[in-house]
Amino acid sequence: MKKHISSVLAACLIIVLSFFVTQEVFSQTDGTSAVPRGITAGRARALAGAVFGLISLIIGWRAKARAANGTTSRRSSSVTALVLGIICIILSTVHLATVSGGFGTGGGKAGAIVAMVLGLLGITFSSLALRAKRV
Repeated sequence: MKKHISSVLAACLIIVLSFFVTQEVFSQTDGTSAVPRGITAGRARALAGAVFGLISLIIGWRAKARAANGTTSRRSSSVTALVLGIICIILSTVHLATVSGGFGTGGGKAGAIVAMVLGLLGITFSSLALRAKRV
């Protein structure tokens, strides 16, 4: 467990930096159109959370399938999916709290909600896998 702490801390640092760097990378607007087109800074931040949620969902689903078959006794994939799901929920909540404007304004509000659902599904699958391994 101690050897995984440094890699988890490094991953969290990369996640947080990628969350804040996306605003700088995608903040180029032409100012000629009132309707935002393409990937705006808000949409990119929501996509970053959605990627972590999707990865959590896939890993949690695979861990649940392996636990149901009894093919593995390792908890690492279940815990990884759980941590990624929690990170996704935190990123989505922060984004929803800081976004201004409603749906369709390019702020990424809908993407953050989708990312939150993906993170919740990843957490659910990983907790089911952990429960199946315990029994």
